[in-house]
Parts: sequence; C-alpha cells; structure tokens
Amino acid sequence: MRMYARLKKPLKIEESASVYKVMLYESENGFYLFTYSSPDAVMSDSDRFYGTLDELFNEWNGLIDENGWILLDDPLPDCQHDAFIPVRVKGRNEGKPEWGVYETLTDGAWTPFKP
Repeated sequence: MRMYARLKKPLKIEESASVYKVMLYESENGFYLFTYSSPDAVMSDSDRFYGTLDELFNEWNGLIDENGWILLDDPLPDCQHDAFIPVRVKGRNEGKPEWGVYETLTDGAWTPFKP
C-alpha cells in the first residue's frame, strides 16, 4: 500500500529545508514515511520508519491538507517505492545495480533519469 498527502503548510525541518508532501509505504516490517522538499518533487529526500500505521497517522494527520491521504498504485517491479513515477536503479532488474544511477520508463522504454 502507498498513499501520499500534501501538507497544509510547509514544515521547516532544517534552516534551509522544508517538507511539502509525504508518502507512506507499507513494508513487511512496518511503515515508511517519505518526505519531499518541494511541491513537485518526484523522489524523496528522507524517510522515517514507524512500527504501526497509528503511530504514523498520530504524528502526521494534523499536518496534511483537506484532501487527506490519496491512494497510489504500488511501484512497478524493481522501481523505487518513494518515486511518484516509475524510477529504478539502473541494472537492478538484472541483479547488477549501479547505485546512484537511475532510469525511468518513458514511452515504454527505460531512459536515463536525473533526480
């Protein structure tokens, strides 16, 4: 399960960084909350782990806008869970990941992607 939400107002987390939207992802072990430092960010800047959905909701529900949590499809195989578009580490599907090098699905073909 994945859902995202926009914040009512940016949440300042550092002197020069704010969170504009968040995404939650349910893993086998618990829940990850990904944070995004711009309204149009495609990939997250950081993540936090929560053991239960209630813990995550208790911390974040008061900060999200009136649209609430919006369901997202799960990512395609080998793709990043925090990305809003199909993005994967190059070579991950072949068991030879090139960490830090990404590609995205464009018109049915995998093309280079720079986050």
